[in-house]
Amino acid sequence: MKNKIVIGTRSSKLALWQAEYIAGCIRKKYPEKTVELLHITTKGDKVLDVPLAKIGGKGLFTKEIETAMLEGEIDIAVHSLKDMPTQLPDGLVLAAVTERADAADAFVSIKYEKFTSLPKGARVGTSSLRRKAQLLHVRPDLQIGSLRGNVNTRLEKLEQGYFDAIILAAAGLKRLGFGAKIRELLPKSLCLPAVGQGVMAVEAREDDDAMRDLLQFLHDEKSWQEAIAERAFLARVEGGCQVPVGVHAVAADGVITVEAVIASLDGKQLFHDRESGPVSSAAELGRKAAERLLDEGGLAIMQEIGLLCD
Repeated sequence: MKNKIVIGTRSSKLALWQAEYIAGCIRKKYPEKTVELLHITTKGDKVLDVPLAKIGGKGLFTKEIETAMLEGEIDIAVHSLKDMPTQLPDGLVLAAVTERADAADAFVSIKYEKFTSLPKGARVGTSSLRRKAQLLHVRPDLQIGSLRGNVNTRLEKLEQGYFDAIILAAAGLKRLGFGAKIRELLPKSLCLPAVGQGVMAVEAREDDDAMRDLLQFLHDEKSWQEAIAERAFLARVEGGCQVPVGVHAVAADGVITVEAVIASLDGKQLFHDRESGPVSSAAELGRKAAERLLDEGGLAIMQEIGLLCD
């Protein structure tokens, strides 16, 4: 086992916080190891003037990093699990997922205390069709605009008056020290989060057994079971970040509950399902939720937006 570990990461402040967090954990656990970060620019970082839905699906923030790992330039990569495709490149695996932070979406506004305080026609910024569809389902009067860029840039857009409110992942805000800016955590009944939201994932080469063993101390089994269910749901509906689906799994006392939605782009149609069972059936429950939503009308929505589900 070599003494230097190179972590691949994007250069955004949130990505660097996450990579530095994992690096710090490794240094503390293995003080004899040298840990370095290699900054890698992804397609999602380069194209900032186009909505995510128009430039591709999952993998926008991971592909270049994964290529560097397969080519041996880096040893591991740290990602937000919600950015990762359900199908990883051959030769790569999820070696560990961290304990989940708050999975909720956060309502951030200068003028308004909570989502229900927004006036008719209020301007809301988000980069996510998932959020847009669910919010329009309950408030079709809202004017929802695309909001790209890192967390700091998005907050600046709010402060400059482009929006009355913006919606961001609570975990990212808290990690960067912006927790005080959160006016409200949106209830799951209003807006289900993205697959894996709040979880950091550490990716490694499949054949690097020593590295995978080294990383096991970072792994949180409860978060992993929840991720299995959520990623199984997403794999079945064959959606990426450009698809209006939300899913949230909670594991407790040997039981896992999966709640999911598929919505039309305008929010007028929204199909909801909830499944519960033993944690050993996490993947099966995720797929079952997907099948039910597809049968109820989700398949027609997917076909309408050009993503056929076999």
